[in-house]
Amino acid sequence: MKILRYPHPALRYKCKPIQRINQELRDITAEMFETMYASEGVGLAANQVGLPLQMFVVNATGDKEKKEEEYVFINPVILKKNGNATDNEGCLSFPEIHADVVRSETIDVEAVSLTGEVHRFQWNGRPARIVQHEFDHLLGIGFTDRLSAAASAAVSESLDVLQSVFDSERRVGAVPDDETIFRELKVWEQKFC
Repeated sequence: MKILRYPHPALRYKCKPIQRINQELRDITAEMFETMYASEGVGLAANQVGLPLQMFVVNATGDKEKKEEEYVFINPVILKKNGNATDNEGCLSFPEIHADVVRSETIDVEAVSLTGEVHRFQWNGRPARIVQHEFDHLLGIGFTDRLSAAASAAVSESLDVLQSVFDSERRVGAVPDDETIFRELKVWEQKFC
């Protein structure tokens, strides 16, 4: 799996609810965890690897040896938010860009597991921030969309660099055109949604 970088169109795609949980989806989830760990991440949403599915994985420790800290969120819903906290965030799809983001301090979340069971969680602090960050991805929202005007201005040059790299990759055929990307996303939707 390859982590897509800004401004890849799949990152703006609104993910669809998963209707079928099967061995292929479990294999995809395992590969997402491996990709996340290899990139030293703590969360990874499906559309960050080109899958238009309402699913993300989280291990707030970032330690692949701590399997008990691994969580899979399928078709997540944030039921309740409380408080506000500002903290620095980064993202695997926005390499080397970090900025302060305001998020809810505590959240209640409902999601389906890989066994098809519905689970409810209450998260606070850093884990709540990670879940909100990954949940945003499923809506096509990047963390840079949540920045203040001053913080946006501070990262604009870095975003321009990522845009230039993406444009260069597209020119040499390393990234397909939008029509091809959206056609591929639809194929994945037909498989699982």
